[in-house]
Amino acid sequence: MNSSVIVFPGSNCDRDIATALTKLQFKNKMIWHKDSELPKSDLIVIPGGFSYGDYLRSGAIAAKSNILKEVIRAANSGCLVLGICNGFQILIETGLLKGALLRNKNLKFISRDIHLKVINNDNKFCKKYESDSVIKLNIAHNEGNYFTKKDHLKELEDKELIPFKYSDKKGYINDKNNPNGSINNIAGILNEKKNILGMMPHPERMIDNLTGGKDGTDLFLSILN
Repeated sequence: MNSSVIVFPGSNCDRDIATALTKLQFKNKMIWHKDSELPKSDLIVIPGGFSYGDYLRSGAIAAKSNILKEVIRAANSGCLVLGICNGFQILIETGLLKGALLRNKNLKFISRDIHLKVINNDNKFCKKYESDSVIKLNIAHNEGNYFTKKDHLKELEDKELIPFKYSDKKGYINDKNNPNGSINNIAGILNEKKNILGMMPHPERMIDNLTGGKDGTDLFLSILN
C-alpha cells in the first residue's frame, strides 16, 4: 500500500510516522508542503508537530499550503486521510473535519500516556480493534480540547463517527479521565464517509514494546487489511 506523509516547517513527528509506516510494510514517500502534486497514494498522513510554530492558530497556516489542495481533492475522491495531533488541527482548519480544537482545559501543554476506549470499529482505521476494548497511546499537545456544536455532536454519535474516547485503563469514561476537556471525552472523529480520521493521540509512538507498547499497531494494520 502506498502512503504519503506531508511535511511542514515545524513538523516534528513526520519521521516517527514514516518509520512506523515503513516498519509495517507501507511504501512511503515524504511530501514537502510546497509541492503541488501528490504521488499515487492509498493513505495520506498529516503528522503531528507545530507547523509554522502554531502561529495565528494551530494548523491555520499549514491548511493554506499548496499541497493541501491536492490532499483535499484526494480526500473528496475517497483516499484515506489520517491527521494526527497537529494533523487533526490542520484537517479542522481545511474543513475536511468539523469542529474546533481549543486550548487544553488546564491551559498547559500535556505530554503523557493515556487510555482510550474503542467506541466504534466499523471503519477502515479501527477494524482490527475490538469494540469496547481499551488501548494505550500517547498525547503531546496544547490545543487538543475538541469542541463542536450540539447538532454536529449528535450526528457524530448517531452515525458512529467517534472511534475513540478518553477513558481509564478499565474503560470508564468520565471527566476525571479526560486529559484536555474535550466534549464527551472525544479523542478522534471521522468524516461522514469514514475515509478521514483526525485524532489527538499518537498511534505511531506505540508500535514497539521498546517505545512503550504496541497498541497503535492495529490502526495501521486495519488500513493495510
